[in-house]
Amino acid sequence: MSTDYVLETRNLVKGFKGFIAVDDVNLSIQRGHIHALIGPNGAGKTTVFNLLTKFLTPTSGQILFNGTDITSMKAAAIARKGIVRSFQISAVFPHMTAIENVRVALQRFEGHSFHFWKSQKVLNSLNERAYELLKSVGLEEYANTQTVELSYGRKRALELATTLAMEPELMLLDEPTQGMGHEDVDRVVELIRQAAVGRTVLMVEHNLGVVSKLCDRITVLSRGAVLTEGDYKTVSANPQVREAYMGSEEAEVEGAH
Repeated sequence: MSTDYVLETRNLVKGFKGFIAVDDVNLSIQRGHIHALIGPNGAGKTTVFNLLTKFLTPTSGQILFNGTDITSMKAAAIARKGIVRSFQISAVFPHMTAIENVRVALQRFEGHSFHFWKSQKVLNSLNERAYELLKSVGLEEYANTQTVELSYGRKRALELATTLAMEPELMLLDEPTQGMGHEDVDRVVELIRQAAVGRTVLMVEHNLGVVSKLCDRITVLSRGAVLTEGDYKTVSANPQVREAYMGSEEAEVEGAH
């Protein structure tokens, strides 16, 4: 195992009652890279993410993080090791302010998870770091705004701030631009680029324009198996990739050039 790779999967398989959702997937995620997992609907992308974060248990195969076999570890232990997942569902509390949300994430990282009975003084000691994190995602002027009042794009930025509060070594982003307009997409792309400095990102993303702008390496899944891997230019020129994306996503492949 090379220290160049933060995460590796070896012959990863997940079956559900005779249906193979993930079929012998081998991934090597290079340290410091933004790596995308793409493929048409039903390709197995989310199932792979669920295996990596232990929402699901592999049928067979291995998952290695920094050379350590984490296949049998529980989700909480993996998060403590530095693998943090974001954007799958809204990870923020709607009726708390932006800064309170980040402060909760900082509490979790410090090991006294959700101790709301803690004195205001102790919680205020986290404010400086929370404000720094809000500033890093362009939300400093919304620090005291209730999350429910934020736009969709700003909620996503807040989710990124709460993820960064956990100081992840490997950040897993599940469709970070889903449902966004062009302006929000561009903003989130820039935020991901900034957040990736000094860490590794693995993302599932449908928008191939985003993938082409951000990602160092791309793995294409089709029917649960790896179809091809490489940089955007290599992958987008592959006839099998074009065929796999035929139909509703063909325009996205064409539009991403």
